[in-house]
Amino acid sequence: MLNDLNSKLRCSLVALSLPLLVLTIVPLVALLIGTSPAELWQGLQEEETRKAIRLSLETSIVSTLITVLIGTPLAVLLAEPQFRCRNIIDRILQLIIVLPPAVSGIALLLAFGRHGIIGQWLAACGITIVFTPIAVVIAQIFVSVPYFVKAATVGLAGVDNEFKLAASLEGAGPLTIFRRITLPLAWRGFAAGIALAWTRSLGEFGATIVFAGNFPGRTQTMPLAVYVSFESHFEQAVTLSVILLAVAVAIMLVVHISTTIQSD
Repeated sequence: MLNDLNSKLRCSLVALSLPLLVLTIVPLVALLIGTSPAELWQGLQEEETRKAIRLSLETSIVSTLITVLIGTPLAVLLAEPQFRCRNIIDRILQLIIVLPPAVSGIALLLAFGRHGIIGQWLAACGITIVFTPIAVVIAQIFVSVPYFVKAATVGLAGVDNEFKLAASLEGAGPLTIFRRITLPLAWRGFAAGIALAWTRSLGEFGATIVFAGNFPGRTQTMPLAVYVSFESHFEQAVTLSVILLAVAVAIMLVVHISTTIQSD
């Protein structure tokens, strides 16, 4: 009797889930069938498309590496329940996630622009960040770092302290404990965070166009190129969209494979 009830409940839930499945799956299918392999190849031959792809890949890889480097220490702190500022920093990260992208760009402009809080001092030293590839990287880091930190924090918080305590009693130092015990056990959280940060960097649009501008070959990433070519060259927009989708899927597969190998 219980199995029959579970079966009926499952069928009802599937029926209720169909609208959401249609809403999410159909647009992806439409994107994939919206261009032929020949059109996709032709779009890849255009110089502006190749420049946008190259810039997106280069900046997103750099921003992800920096995000992991500067985000890991913060994730370690947030994973400690005794850390007093834990809730405040967590709320700040949540605020960045829900902040409208254009507002993020304005905030970065006011901070690192020529007359910004930090930018004016950099300008006095002859350093300009706005409308450069560096601005693209900063914008990507700003919007993606909360995703990495939160995912890594969850992974770190799940590590049993007894393992670290046992290693400490054996004479292992903090760095050794982190490298040989904590990181391997929290690897799934780190991998998920890296994937989220990387894909978020690749898809960043609002903060980039406000803070870095939209200059082909210099600051025009793939999302910006999609926006520009939407009206004038729709085939190019579709090509770039398919490439972004393919890269996102590839990142997810790499993370899934790496975590599977790590767990085995």
